[in-house]
Amino acid sequence: MGSLRRNLLVSLLLTFLLAASLAGYATYRVGLAELDEVMDYNLRQFALSLRAEFTGAPPASIEVPDESLDFVIQIWDRQGLRLYLSHPHSSLPSQAQLGYATVDTPDARWRVFSVASPGRVIQVAQPLAVRSRLAAQAALRTLLPLLAILPVTGGLIWYVVGRALRPLARVTKAVKSRQPDALDPISAADIPEEVAPLVAALNGLLARLENALATQRAFVADAAHELRTPLAALQLQAQLAERADTPEERAESLADLKRGLARATHVVTQLLTLARQGPDAEGRKPRETIDLAELAGLTIAELLPLAEAKQIDLGASTLAPNLLIAGDREALRSLLGNLVDNALRYTPEGGQVNVCLTREGDEILLEVADSGPGIPAEERERVFDRFYRRDGQSESGSGLGLAIVRCVALAHGARVELGESPLGGLAARVGFPFQAPTPGA
Repeated sequence: MGSLRRNLLVSLLLTFLLAASLAGYATYRVGLAELDEVMDYNLRQFALSLRAEFTGAPPASIEVPDESLDFVIQIWDRQGLRLYLSHPHSSLPSQAQLGYATVDTPDARWRVFSVASPGRVIQVAQPLAVRSRLAAQAALRTLLPLLAILPVTGGLIWYVVGRALRPLARVTKAVKSRQPDALDPISAADIPEEVAPLVAALNGLLARLENALATQRAFVADAAHELRTPLAALQLQAQLAERADTPEERAESLADLKRGLARATHVVTQLLTLARQGPDAEGRKPRETIDLAELAGLTIAELLPLAEAKQIDLGASTLAPNLLIAGDREALRSLLGNLVDNALRYTPEGGQVNVCLTREGDEILLEVADSGPGIPAEERERVFDRFYRRDGQSESGSGLGLAIVRCVALAHGARVELGESPLGGLAARVGFPFQAPTPGA
């Protein structure tokens, strides 16, 4: 791309030269038209003066008013015999048309005026190239001053463009001089309206970066807080296993240690899943066509052992076929897994969890309903916050399941809401936008 200042200088100078060239051409054409009028008048006056001056035999030579105008004179008698030719080597025609005429010969193009007098015909001719030369000289004299001031014009353009680009240079300097943690907006004072959109875009970017960094810092702080407790418990359980006096105590301590490791592993897994689904996550997988009914069936089959362990009736009332969406298979599997896993965790033994997949208008509606205690309406929005856990909960968990569900849903353009379940507990509903299949696909 090169320097903007240099590109503007070259563009403006080329525009200036083009305008000067057009002005020179216009000057040439106007000058040529005016010369034609003047020269035609001179031809006529010269021919008429010759008719009045010479009534007898033509002299050996005739004085031409201006030798540089290349006037050529021919005189014929009444019988058509040429009596006089001022330029013997010129190729004028041997006949004359009275009045003005433009004549083409092998040597040149001529402008001719012929007049008749008693006993003779007088013809005065001039090459049109003379007129073109004079008009070109006049146009060049007009252009020379413009070409002479071209260096001065270039210097002025360089200076003016530099002054015009100073606000952009100030913005560049302001951005370069900033520390990585300086995300306050760039001042828009004394900024031209052409640069204002750039400053506004940069300030918008800085605001998004500040929000992303604040979210990241909060996430790291919450993650460290949530990991501190299970890690401390793991350390204590390891110490108890070391101090166990009997094989039974050691086995019980190791079993507690394994359960603690499983909880810590679950928290870390949920954290990694949430980080991959964040709005600023990089390296997203390409979208593929996914059958939601098939994915729901696989999720139910995977979590069926957990349901059987708690004697919960886990099944699907409706899984409508051919409900396809373009998405990330692993992310959608995580969404389904977290919804069903949450329902199983908080549904008491002997309860019921039902999965339903239908199409309603322009949406594909996924619903996971349970017969558990549900969530009060005033808390339903807060449970989507990271690490949020309701008071009085006895079930272990990371507080990240519904946060992951919302992140995955937003990444797929879907909406998430919590409501009352027909089974008496909580119903989590995810509405995916329906896209009709392309014909022939």
